[in-house]
Amino acid sequence: MTKMIAISTLALMSLGLSATASLAGDAAAGEAAWRGCRSCHSITAPDGTQIQRGGRTGPNLYGIAGRQIASVEGFRYSEILAEYGATGAVWTAELFAEYVADPTAFVRAHTGDNSARSPMSFRLRSGADDMWAYLESVAPAQ
Repeated sequence: MTKMIAISTLALMSLGLSATASLAGDAAAGEAAWRGCRSCHSITAPDGTQIQRGGRTGPNLYGIAGRQIASVEGFRYSEILAEYGATGAVWTAELFAEYVADPTAFVRAHTGDNSARSPMSFRLRSGADDMWAYLESVAPAQ
């Protein structure tokens, strides 16, 4: 019986590892998908180097990994997103994927305000892990 539990646990752990590995994303695919983001966002390094030109409707996505939510200096965030960011929440791959899949559902789920709306209306239906991998690839390692 103990041996069966150990084998089952090992099997579940290996499944979890392979699922995690598949979430790593493909930076090249993320870069190719950037065109869906560039109308609102840019990727600009602190020294002014333009990695990806884009709009100014959304915040600069340079260094988003591990950055506090709603914390880009000089960008005017919605009140609800700024309040959520003030809790100290930081962008992780999981939160990023959840946000880009449905920004309004994300804001509602994380703030508890069912009437809240995100100013971002674009939804990234697939490829969030690729986009995250790309954004990580163009920023300094954490």
